[in-house]
Amino acid sequence: MRMYDIIHKKRDGIELTDAEIRFFVEGYTSGKIPDYQASALLMAIYFKGMTENETVTLTDAMAHSGDTVDLSCFGYMSVDKHSTGGVGDKTSIIIAPIVAALGGKVTKMSGRGLGHTGGTVDKLESIPGFKTTLCGAEFINQVKNIGVAVIGQSGNLTPADKMLYALRDVTATVESIPLITSSIMSKKIAAGSHNILLDVKVGSGAFMKTAGDAEKLATEMVKIGKSCGRNVAAVITDMNTPLGTNIGNALEIKEAVSVLKGDTKNDLFEVCVCLAAEMVSLVFGTEIDSAKDKVLDCIESGKALKKFREWIAAQGGNTDFIENPDGFGKADFSLEVISYKEGYISQMNAEEIGNAAVVLGAGRAAKTDKIDYSAGIVLNKKTGDKVCKGDVICTLYTNREETLKTARDRLLSSLKIDESSAPRTPLIYKTIR
Repeated sequence: MRMYDIIHKKRDGIELTDAEIRFFVEGYTSGKIPDYQASALLMAIYFKGMTENETVTLTDAMAHSGDTVDLSCFGYMSVDKHSTGGVGDKTSIIIAPIVAALGGKVTKMSGRGLGHTGGTVDKLESIPGFKTTLCGAEFINQVKNIGVAVIGQSGNLTPADKMLYALRDVTATVESIPLITSSIMSKKIAAGSHNILLDVKVGSGAFMKTAGDAEKLATEMVKIGKSCGRNVAAVITDMNTPLGTNIGNALEIKEAVSVLKGDTKNDLFEVCVCLAAEMVSLVFGTEIDSAKDKVLDCIESGKALKKFREWIAAQGGNTDFIENPDGFGKADFSLEVISYKEGYISQMNAEEIGNAAVVLGAGRAAKTDKIDYSAGIVLNKKTGDKVCKGDVICTLYTNREETLKTARDRLLSSLKIDESSAPRTPLIYKTIR
């Protein structure tokens, strides 16, 4: 078998065989196939696409290119959740203890933030003492004992995806549905959970900018996951506006605690109830309305907060902040961003707001950047809200005083204030099961 023939075949739009796809993945991962030939195939896939069978095979080959996690000890109870990334998205930190408190086995490997999107691992590491690295036995035992563990991704999990994504990033082949699908789903399948919920973000702060593209991606991922033997659902949620009020690692942990206490019932709360209910429905086959009732009761009864405290303590975190959030992660400098006119906020560019948080130190522009855990933004106003001249739109927090003006200017440029109110985009667009 020759790589030249595989490239030629896909260039002409002919379906590749399972053996040809596996030959490519194994050869590229081992270093036998050079970058220039892999790049040529990726570009051919970008233009010619892949059939469902091709995408299933590519996903499976990538999933088994390195380590895999065996969760068979949990039967059909293991459940994972993946978000395609956004601003202020701390949903995993909220829904993981809810689902665990309701009997699910939440087994999650999360990534770090890069660019305008935050990472769950970074947010958890803002908790003093919290360990995001557990060995295999520790990971399994913690899930057995308390129902939830969230750690950083294994170094040798899906090496083919790491290599191919790096190549796609520099060859203008990122925006390909089959390649995006295989990248996301290979990691989820290698991580071992039987049940997988996908939170597909759409809007200015998301990778998918239109509802049509988001639905196409979500539908493809559900189909591929099921073809690989997993129980999968996807929820398409809005990311035109940051989720919740807090952006930045320690700030987002504080807001997550407030939701789990039942003190905050905003857009973040609504999305979390929806996502947690879908996970409960996947694991137990519960009707979605009944699952939502169980989720709401879990929060109101205090069971979710109790499980959250148990989970944080199990991974070495100091839980004092749960009762005393004001003593946790305070920045040295702050600046109120004031409205320059009266009207209604008709638009917020979530990506630019996320970039303003990066300027403050809450995220990374490059992988080697060090995060300021206490940096970030607290929003007082969001899309659809009325503002008067002089109102505080938000407050910026940082330990790097010199970043405040740049972040303020960037945030103000992300807003559009009009004389009349504009309809808000849907918070939850669609669920695909």
